[in-house]
Amino acid sequence: MTKLTKSILLAGIGVLVLGDAMAVCPVCTVAVGAGLEGARLLGVEDVITGIWAGGLTLSIAAWTANYMRKRGIKNIWLYILNFVVYYLLLAGVYFVPTDNPVVKFNDNCIWGIDQFLLGAVLGTLVFWLIQKWYQRIKANNGGHALFPFQKVVMPFGGLLIMTLVFWAIIRWLPAIGIVLC
Repeated sequence: MTKLTKSILLAGIGVLVLGDAMAVCPVCTVAVGAGLEGARLLGVEDVITGIWAGGLTLSIAAWTANYMRKRGIKNIWLYILNFVVYYLLLAGVYFVPTDNPVVKFNDNCIWGIDQFLLGAVLGTLVFWLIQKWYQRIKANNGGHALFPFQKVVMPFGGLLIMTLVFWAIIRWLPAIGIVLC
């Protein structure tokens, strides 16, 4: 079994064990996780991997917050701690003790910003904005999505569009003489 297949299988089992989530759906979380793992396995640029990592981190943090809400936890500090812990775990990629670290801080940059950090911030922002947009669409449509699996398609599509934008930036701007870092 390949590493990607194992990751998707484990994510699927996690979805079955944890059940349904209202804020961010489990299928969407699995799709983003698969996209992240696939990007790293293919050796894509850190900004693109960061986009997916940021989206996945927000998805998991929101999923956990929804789980806490269902269990009757009302302490705002625990919700804040939830998001802080998940983003600290994401920041941990810079501190993984290996001889050949996957991500080195400021080793690879765009516009003077570390690529992975920029991608994670943008991925989080895009994922959050898409979720808010989906909630607005659903509220304006009587509590229903416009089409089946819209809750999955919109965040995944938003991250995919950001991926294509940054792929084009990385590929074409240096080709026409614009220095990215």
